[in-house]
Amino acid sequence: MTNKERFINCATGKPIDRTPFLFYFGPWGETLERWKKEDGIEDPGAWCDARFGFDNAIQTVSGAVQLFFYPGFEFKVIEETDRHIIFQDMHGSILQGMKGKSAIPKILRPAITCREDWEKLKDEKLDPDIADRFTPFFYEYAKSLKGIDAPVQIGSYPYGLFGTLRDMTGVEELCLLFYDDPDLIREMMDYLTDFWLKIYEKIVQYVDVDIIHIWEDMSGKSGPMISPNMVREFMIPNYKKFKEFARKHNIPVIAVDTDGICDELIPVFEEAGINLMMPFEVAAGNDIVELRQRFPGMSLMGGIDKMEIAKGKTAIDRELDRIEPLLGKPGYFPALDHLINPEISYKDYVYFVEGLRYRIEKHRNYL
Repeated sequence: MTNKERFINCATGKPIDRTPFLFYFGPWGETLERWKKEDGIEDPGAWCDARFGFDNAIQTVSGAVQLFFYPGFEFKVIEETDRHIIFQDMHGSILQGMKGKSAIPKILRPAITCREDWEKLKDEKLDPDIADRFTPFFYEYAKSLKGIDAPVQIGSYPYGLFGTLRDMTGVEELCLLFYDDPDLIREMMDYLTDFWLKIYEKIVQYVDVDIIHIWEDMSGKSGPMISPNMVREFMIPNYKKFKEFARKHNIPVIAVDTDGICDELIPVFEEAGINLMMPFEVAAGNDIVELRQRFPGMSLMGGIDKMEIAKGKTAIDRELDRIEPLLGKPGYFPALDHLINPEISYKDYVYFVEGLRYRIEKHRNYL
């Protein structure tokens, strides 16, 4: 079975020869700094070194195409102290970040505060027909993907419905907008969906696509930031547009990335044609084994507690034993429940990867 076939079969519930062996998330910058300091690891790609025997990684076409504001805003530093940096990002928001630490920056002034902001940005920077959205690299990259034995993806961070609006307006402001101006929410979600699908229509003329990825990050430790009924009302009509596009172009996988506890959303997304979700953080309360039993129609990626991997061999073995019943069967992609945390040493990471590979091979199926 090829890497591409194995990935697609696992995501769509069809027979597999073995569980796919690939990670979606790499390390934080601080993790690489630790590995360099402790073990002399200079290569930022050491986490997916060829010696581990990973399957071919997902190829993301979207990096070669401008999928958001174009031209983008100039990145510029507004104020800098010993602890903080205040800056304008490429999406036009004013943010405050912490120096020397990877963390979600605080939004001081979002790009969109009212309907007028949205209309201005839409007119000036969200025209899907600008030819320059396709970089010169895109056409060479598209050629390199012909016949490649790896799943090919369009869409990535930070492109979704709730997720993208959240980044443009701020979390609290977005949640209030659902009540204060629901028509604006619908307009933005409808426009962005049609905007991306128009660009995707051009991409699929050059590339055979296997995955549409939708980034949402719309849940926390206490559940979704909006109710399932609101998801159905505001988001699912547009998800069905993605599903119809996927059907039209023979794209078998539609994936949603959302943090936090999202079990209430799984059946809602499944109704709309989503068939893969990630990353199911354990610290938020997710139990990947239990979720796989409850939702057999949804394929899951992640769910391995990154903080347990930082505790050494005994904890790593215990965590791998926990998820082992899911191996060898379609519907599960074993991986850490987010980026490789700085608390994970390189030696523990290697032990984890090799232990996972051993268990995957142990459950190989001879089709």
